[in-house]
Amino acid sequence: MMDVKKSAAGVAGTAVSQEDLREINALAKGELTAEQVYTFAVRLCDNEVDRDFERFSRAALEELGELFLGRSCIFDHQWSAKEQTARIYRTEVVEEPGIPTETGESYCYLKGYAYMLRSEKNAELIAEIEGGIKKEVSVGCSMKRQICSICGRDRSEGPCGHVPGRRYDGRLCYVTLEGAADAYEWSFVAVPAQREAGVVRKGLHPKGEGLKSYLERTGARGWLCELETLEKEAQLGRSYLEGLRKELVRLACTADADLDGDLFAAVVRRLEEREILELRRVYQKRVAAMPLPGVQICRGEGAAAEDGGAFLV
Repeated sequence: MMDVKKSAAGVAGTAVSQEDLREINALAKGELTAEQVYTFAVRLCDNEVDRDFERFSRAALEELGELFLGRSCIFDHQWSAKEQTARIYRTEVVEEPGIPTETGESYCYLKGYAYMLRSEKNAELIAEIEGGIKKEVSVGCSMKRQICSICGRDRSEGPCGHVPGRRYDGRLCYVTLEGAADAYEWSFVAVPAQREAGVVRKGLHPKGEGLKSYLERTGARGWLCELETLEKEAQLGRSYLEGLRKELVRLACTADADLDGDLFAAVVRRLEEREILELRRVYQKRVAAMPLPGVQICRGEGAAAEDGGAFLV
């Protein structure tokens, strides 16, 4: 078995819901209120190849999610009860579709929701978390297997001869950590091992996920209906502006035959509605002041007025 300490960045204060309180109070001895606790989210670890050329498998993240429930936060992996500051009350594996890892897999990470008491002792730490000073975290856990990406051998049973970080026939050698055995703690640290782990901001959806898909995923039907209404209104607004732009380009080209229509259209696309309306007013005046075009047909020489074929177009 292998003990692992992996660093990741991520903190952010979040609002305390009734569901949060229910899960927090399942860990607390007394009944805590929303005013008594400060909650924040951490990106504990992910499936990306890190600075140690190691990565957790997706299955390992799921297993660690169960094991980290109730685990406490300390500093720099110093196992001391005096340094206990926060505790994990909920975990989830978050998918970020469309964002591939170095191995070509879809990126995902283990997100932990933590709470601490709002006390005079913790006030400075809470301020540092909110200010982004205390940000990087590292997990301490035990993994059963270390699989070499080149030969597939379990390095926990002995070295395989391949060196993590080197390339063999163009392939990067890295170790996949599998089989979570235990989760000890998670710590605030200075230097994170996992490069891609980022700050989990309060109330925001996962990176790469659109607002609509977030509302669908979280079941916020009221907000989703409001968003769909706003989308329809926005589409009407875009159609209105596009009509104004086309009309302005038409008027400008009518008023100035030497005008480069494509270039003018590109300029118009950068204008706001107020500017387009003002320019349209100017060109409408110019077009209205233009002389009427001359007659485009004439009689052929010697043609009789009664002869309908006498006009030449």
